[in-house]
Amino acid sequence: MHRTIFTTPVINSLLRGASLAFLKLKGWKIEGSLQPGQAKCVLIAAPHTSNWDLPYTLMVAFALRLTPYWMGKSQIFRWPFGGLMRWLGGIAVNREQSTNLVAASAAALVAADGQVQLIVPPEGTRSKTRYWKTGFYWIAHTAQVPIVMAYMDYPRKLSGLGPVFTPTGDIEADMVRIKAYYAQFKGKNWQQFDHQ
Repeated sequence: MHRTIFTTPVINSLLRGASLAFLKLKGWKIEGSLQPGQAKCVLIAAPHTSNWDLPYTLMVAFALRLTPYWMGKSQIFRWPFGGLMRWLGGIAVNREQSTNLVAASAAALVAADGQVQLIVPPEGTRSKTRYWKTGFYWIAHTAQVPIVMAYMDYPRKLSGLGPVFTPTGDIEADMVRIKAYYAQFKGKNWQQFDHQ
Protein backbone atom coordinates (compact mmCIF):
# COMPACT_ATOMS: atom_id res chain seq x y z
CA MET A 1 0.00 0.00 0.00
CA HIS A 2 1.22 3.50 -0.80
CA ARG A 3 2.22 6.16 1.73
CA THR A 4 -0.65 8.33 2.92
CA ILE A 5 -1.41 11.28 5.12
CA PHE A 6 -2.21 8.75 7.86
CA THR A 7 1.32 7.30 7.76
CA THR A 8 3.09 10.68 7.74
CA PRO A 9 4.06 11.12 11.43
CA VAL A 10 4.03 14.87 12.19
CA ILE A 11 1.17 15.69 9.82
CA ASN A 12 -0.86 12.79 11.21
CA SER A 13 -0.57 14.16 14.76
CA LEU A 14 -1.46 17.70 13.71
CA LEU A 15 -4.46 16.62 11.66
CA ARG A 16 -5.70 14.31 14.41
CA GLY A 17 -5.80 17.28 16.79
CA ALA A 18 -7.51 19.47 14.21
CA SER A 19 -10.04 16.73 13.39
CA LEU A 20 -10.93 16.16 17.04
CA ALA A 21 -11.38 19.92 17.57
CA PHE A 22 -13.53 20.35 14.44
CA LEU A 23 -15.77 17.37 15.18
CA LYS A 24 -16.27 18.54 18.76
CA LEU A 25 -17.05 22.08 17.58
CA LYS A 26 -19.66 20.73 15.17
CA GLY A 27 -21.24 18.54 17.87
CA TRP A 28 -20.20 15.14 16.49
CA LYS A 29 -19.73 12.18 18.83
CA ILE A 30 -17.23 9.46 17.89
CA GLU A 31 -17.62 5.92 19.23
CA GLY A 32 -15.72 2.65 19.15
CA SER A 33 -12.17 1.56 18.40
CA LEU A 34 -10.35 -1.18 16.56
CA GLN A 35 -9.93 -4.28 18.69
CA PRO A 36 -6.99 -6.72 18.65
CA GLY A 37 -7.16 -8.86 15.52
CA GLN A 38 -8.64 -6.05 13.43
CA ALA A 39 -5.38 -4.44 12.26
CA LYS A 40 -6.32 -5.60 8.76
CA CYS A 41 -10.00 -5.35 7.97
CA VAL A 42 -12.63 -4.03 5.61
CA LEU A 43 -14.65 -1.10 6.93
CA ILE A 44 -18.15 -0.65 5.55
CA ALA A 45 -18.68 3.07 4.97
CA ALA A 46 -22.43 3.51 5.16
CA PRO A 47 -24.68 5.18 4.54
CA HIS A 48 -22.88 6.98 1.67
CA THR A 49 -25.14 9.68 0.24
CA SER A 50 -23.10 12.91 0.07
CA ASN A 51 -19.78 14.46 -0.96
CA TRP A 52 -19.43 15.44 2.71
CA ASP A 53 -18.94 11.78 3.62
CA LEU A 54 -15.28 11.80 2.50
CA PRO A 55 -14.02 14.72 4.64
CA TYR A 56 -16.00 13.53 7.66
CA THR A 57 -14.76 9.96 7.18
CA LEU A 58 -11.16 11.18 7.04
CA MET A 59 -11.61 13.23 10.22
CA VAL A 60 -13.21 10.29 12.04
CA ALA A 61 -10.34 8.07 10.84
CA PHE A 62 -7.85 10.51 12.36
CA ALA A 63 -9.86 10.64 15.60
CA LEU A 64 -9.90 6.83 15.84
CA ARG A 65 -6.21 6.47 14.85
CA LEU A 66 -7.00 4.37 11.79
CA THR A 67 -4.74 3.68 8.80
CA PRO A 68 -7.42 3.73 6.11
CA TYR A 69 -7.45 3.34 2.37
CA TRP A 70 -10.62 4.01 0.41
CA MET A 71 -11.90 3.41 -3.09
CA GLY A 72 -13.13 6.20 -5.32
CA LYS A 73 -14.15 6.61 -8.94
CA SER A 74 -11.16 7.16 -11.22
CA GLN A 75 -12.39 10.61 -12.32
CA ILE A 76 -11.46 12.19 -8.98
CA PHE A 77 -7.88 10.92 -9.39
CA ARG A 78 -7.25 12.93 -12.55
CA TRP A 79 -4.88 15.90 -12.65
CA PRO A 80 -4.60 18.15 -10.68
CA PHE A 81 -6.10 16.25 -7.72
CA GLY A 82 -4.81 12.70 -8.31
CA GLY A 83 -1.72 12.97 -6.12
CA LEU A 84 -3.69 14.55 -3.28
CA MET A 85 -6.42 11.89 -3.44
CA ARG A 86 -3.84 9.08 -3.29
CA TRP A 87 -2.10 10.81 -0.36
CA LEU A 88 -5.47 10.93 1.41
CA GLY A 89 -5.58 7.11 1.08
CA GLY A 90 -7.50 6.88 -2.17
CA ILE A 91 -7.36 4.00 -4.60
CA ALA A 92 -8.77 4.72 -8.06
CA VAL A 93 -11.53 2.43 -9.35
CA ASN A 94 -12.38 2.47 -13.04
CA ARG A 95 -16.06 1.55 -13.26
CA GLU A 96 -15.93 1.41 -17.07
CA GLN A 97 -13.59 -1.59 -17.19
CA SER A 98 -14.24 -5.14 -16.09
CA THR A 99 -11.36 -5.83 -13.71
CA ASN A 100 -11.00 -8.25 -10.87
CA LEU A 101 -11.10 -5.57 -8.20
CA VAL A 102 -12.07 -8.04 -5.45
CA ALA A 103 -9.06 -10.32 -6.02
CA ALA A 104 -6.64 -7.38 -6.36
CA SER A 105 -7.97 -5.68 -3.20
CA ALA A 106 -7.87 -8.89 -1.19
CA ALA A 107 -4.30 -9.60 -2.34
CA ALA A 108 -3.24 -6.06 -1.37
CA LEU A 109 -4.74 -6.50 2.10
CA VAL A 110 -2.97 -9.83 2.63
CA ALA A 111 0.37 -8.46 1.38
CA ALA A 112 0.27 -5.19 3.33
CA ASP A 113 2.64 -4.73 6.25
CA GLY A 114 1.17 -3.50 9.51
CA GLN A 115 -2.25 -1.98 10.01
CA VAL A 116 -4.47 -1.29 7.02
CA GLN A 117 -8.20 -0.78 6.90
CA LEU A 118 -9.90 -0.74 3.50
CA ILE A 119 -12.96 1.52 3.51
CA VAL A 120 -15.62 0.51 0.99
CA PRO A 121 -18.95 2.31 0.51
CA PRO A 122 -21.37 -0.52 -0.38
CA GLU A 123 -23.77 1.73 -2.27
CA GLY A 124 -20.98 2.35 -4.78
CA THR A 125 -22.43 5.80 -5.51
CA ARG A 126 -23.79 8.90 -3.80
CA SER A 127 -26.78 8.85 -6.17
CA LYS A 128 -30.14 7.30 -5.31
CA THR A 129 -29.87 3.52 -5.13
CA ARG A 130 -31.80 0.58 -3.68
CA TYR A 131 -29.15 -2.12 -3.58
CA TRP A 132 -25.70 -2.53 -2.09
CA LYS A 133 -22.79 -3.78 -4.16
CA THR A 134 -21.17 -6.83 -2.56
CA GLY A 135 -17.50 -6.13 -3.32
CA PHE A 136 -16.72 -5.22 0.30
CA TYR A 137 -18.06 -8.60 1.41
CA TRP A 138 -16.07 -10.66 -1.08
CA ILE A 139 -12.86 -8.68 -0.46
CA ALA A 140 -13.08 -9.51 3.26
CA HIS A 141 -14.07 -13.12 2.61
CA THR A 142 -11.25 -13.66 0.10
CA ALA A 143 -8.61 -11.98 2.27
CA GLN A 144 -9.97 -13.76 5.37
CA VAL A 145 -10.20 -10.52 7.33
CA PRO A 146 -13.12 -9.22 9.40
CA ILE A 147 -15.64 -6.63 8.34
CA VAL A 148 -15.98 -3.73 10.77
CA MET A 149 -19.34 -1.99 10.49
CA ALA A 150 -18.44 1.70 10.47
CA TYR A 151 -21.27 4.21 10.37
CA MET A 152 -22.10 7.88 10.04
CA ASP A 153 -25.48 9.14 11.21
CA TYR A 154 -25.98 12.80 10.24
CA PRO A 155 -29.22 13.54 12.15
CA ARG A 156 -27.66 12.38 15.43
CA LYS A 157 -24.12 13.58 14.51
CA LEU A 158 -22.83 10.17 15.47
CA SER A 159 -20.02 8.22 13.81
CA GLY A 160 -17.72 5.38 14.69
CA LEU A 161 -16.96 1.70 14.55
CA GLY A 162 -19.69 -0.80 15.30
CA PRO A 163 -19.68 -4.59 15.56
CA VAL A 164 -17.20 -6.86 13.85
CA PHE A 165 -18.67 -9.26 11.32
CA THR A 166 -16.93 -12.35 9.97
CA PRO A 167 -18.25 -13.36 6.53
CA THR A 168 -19.45 -16.96 6.43
CA GLY A 169 -19.67 -17.26 2.64
CA ASP A 170 -23.47 -17.38 2.80
CA ILE A 171 -23.87 -13.89 1.39
CA GLU A 172 -27.67 -13.82 1.41
CA ALA A 173 -27.94 -14.60 5.11
CA ASP A 174 -24.97 -12.40 6.01
CA MET A 175 -26.29 -9.37 4.10
CA VAL A 176 -29.62 -9.61 5.92
CA ARG A 177 -27.78 -9.31 9.24
CA ILE A 178 -25.48 -6.51 8.05
CA LYS A 179 -28.31 -4.43 6.59
CA ALA A 180 -30.43 -4.92 9.70
CA TYR A 181 -27.66 -3.24 11.69
CA TYR A 182 -27.43 -0.30 9.28
CA ALA A 183 -31.19 0.34 9.23
CA GLN A 184 -30.78 2.55 12.33
CA PHE A 185 -28.48 5.08 10.59
CA LYS A 186 -29.27 7.91 8.18
CA GLY A 187 -26.89 9.58 5.75
CA LYS A 188 -26.87 13.28 4.95
CA ASN A 189 -29.26 12.68 2.03
CA TRP A 190 -30.97 9.69 3.64
CA GLN A 191 -33.86 9.63 1.14
CA GLN A 192 -31.45 8.25 -1.48
CA PHE A 193 -31.25 4.79 0.03
CA ASP A 194 -33.93 2.56 1.55
CA HIS A 195 -31.75 -0.25 3.01
CA GLN A 196 -33.15 -3.04 0.83
